[in-house]
Amino acid sequence: MPDGMFPELLIAVGLVVLVGIVVFVSRASSRRDADVLERPETVEAPPDEAVSTGAEPLAPPHETVEEAEVEIVRPSLRDRLAKSRKFIAGRLGDALGQTPDEETWEDVEAALIQADIGVATATKIVEDLRQQVRERRIKDSSEVVALLNSEMVSMFDTTKARDLTFSEDRPTVWLIVGVNGTGKTTTIGKLAGSLSRDGKSVALAAADTFRAAADEQLGAWGDRSGAHLVKHQPGADPGAVAFDAYKFAKARELDVLLVDTAGRLHTKTPLMDELSKVRRVIEKEGAVQECLLVIDATAGQNGLNQAKEFARAAGVTGVVLTKLDGTAKGGIALTIEDDLDIPIKLIGIGEGIGDLEPFDPKTYVDAILS
Repeated sequence: MPDGMFPELLIAVGLVVLVGIVVFVSRASSRRDADVLERPETVEAPPDEAVSTGAEPLAPPHETVEEAEVEIVRPSLRDRLAKSRKFIAGRLGDALGQTPDEETWEDVEAALIQADIGVATATKIVEDLRQQVRERRIKDSSEVVALLNSEMVSMFDTTKARDLTFSEDRPTVWLIVGVNGTGKTTTIGKLAGSLSRDGKSVALAAADTFRAAADEQLGAWGDRSGAHLVKHQPGADPGAVAFDAYKFAKARELDVLLVDTAGRLHTKTPLMDELSKVRRVIEKEGAVQECLLVIDATAGQNGLNQAKEFARAAGVTGVVLTKLDGTAKGGIALTIEDDLDIPIKLIGIGEGIGDLEPFDPKTYVDAILS
């Protein structure tokens, strides 16, 4: 290699290396820039701060949802008395499965008695029915049942007032009587609920001071119905409770006072004396418009015995027949009216606060026969 060429060669090699380094660095930089452009930047806002855009926030679209009106369909009386209807209709169907003869009437009478219609009442119904069938020469069983329906309705005195009586002066007073277990306190609660729904102010007198926790049970119904409760200590004089409750309702001009009373066994004479005393105490200050006797429909003929005892002691003006939906023998209603001449004014057909209805003889007979 000629002298003087080596330094120039080193310079040339150095330039080549320098150019290579420049090219390599330039390409690496381009790749980094491209990578940055391809990946979007993620910015996390502070968790508790909203990002302000300088404009009013848009409210979420309001969805108008029309609520469909749900109509609560209450079971009919016929549905409620399904047990009685199946029991009575089944036995009458067996008895009237052929052309009526002497044996037919015996079977019809037996069916009525089994349904808790008293012997005297059942005999009266069948005798009148047999006479009408003979006079009209009826042979079709459906016509016989239609006549039976009319005959049973006629056993009720449709001229009797079955509406509950209110006083022109406040408060109206209703005594509620009956033995324990008939649904007496529950009936008071249902009455209070019905009156409250009608816009009337109600007070409850816890005059059953002998039964444990009776005032607590009555108080629970008072809470549900919005009624006032007047009570004394357990074992207190029932007459004193009734007196104070009347004064309470009178001073506050409440519409109705419902008086719960003791309900031990009806065979105990002191109980009847106590009921008479409660009534006398109230009548010294005002008047009692109704004395409603609560009878358990499932008690059958024993319920009739209860009614007789209470009618003599408390001056019963009407009957509330409870648990009518729970018995297969709903015929006691006919015997109560036929024997005692006391109108049934209300019937209990369920456990709800609204399951207390006015009694209508025709609707009742239709419900258990058809």
